[in-house]
Amino acid sequence: MSLQASDRALNPSQNLRRYGPWALVTGASDGIGRAIAEQLAQDGFNLVLVARRQDALDALAAELSRTGVETRVVASDLGPRGGAAQLDKATAELDIGLVVAAAGFGTSGALLEATLETELDMVDLNCRSVVEVSTVFGRRLAARGRGGIVLFSSVVAFQGTPGAVNYASTKAFVQTFAEGLARELKPSGVDVLATAPGPTHSGFASRANMTMGFAATTKDVARATVAALGRSGTVHPGFVAKLLGWSLRPLPRWARTTIMGQAMASMRPKKTAVAA
Repeated sequence: MSLQASDRALNPSQNLRRYGPWALVTGASDGIGRAIAEQLAQDGFNLVLVARRQDALDALAAELSRTGVETRVVASDLGPRGGAAQLDKATAELDIGLVVAAAGFGTSGALLEATLETELDMVDLNCRSVVEVSTVFGRRLAARGRGGIVLFSSVVAFQGTPGAVNYASTKAFVQTFAEGLARELKPSGVDVLATAPGPTHSGFASRANMTMGFAATTKDVARATVAALGRSGTVHPGFVAKLLGWSLRPLPRWARTTIMGQAMASMRPKKTAVAA
């Protein structure tokens, strides 16, 4: 046992005492999901790392194992139906107390110029898989009598967003889903936290064919999210997310939609193709 692991065993973090010993993180191979996994490892959680890329997961697992935590790698595409059931089976013997559903992607540009298959794939991953993961593992956590679920919303979730109409709509779904699920699961001792980041320097921008100026780092988002564990509600990680939320909230929805459309246009090249 490493010195870090020994110290954590003697002095477990508040989050580890609340939820431990295992956390499951989807989308863990890069971006915010990876940063969340790294932050939870610092808290002492053993980790189930889930994403499509086996090699990236193996590398992350090796890195995190050096801190003294246990890891389990599950290479899985959550887009097709049934992915959550496979995850449930693969982790049946583990006492999972925290589930972070960070898998997702986005596109930008006019919807009528988009590739329909890609847009529908995004709905499957960003929405349907979130329902699957939350239902399957929510049942496990409720039966356990305690636990937490973290779902990823966005600052674009609170109004229509021209230039990202489908992506923003998937995040609006997640936000509404998290708010309702939090009330349903509270009597079972399960917290549901929605995280609504603003612009973030991660792999998202390149996949969505966008350029970002002032933006949070994935570590900023991870730290704020982990710090908010233990309560249900919505956290806006990073200065930009807080500023946008504060400044847009008093405005009518049509005004917020106009402003967000202008913001999206400023982050896209003059002529753009929707990312696949």
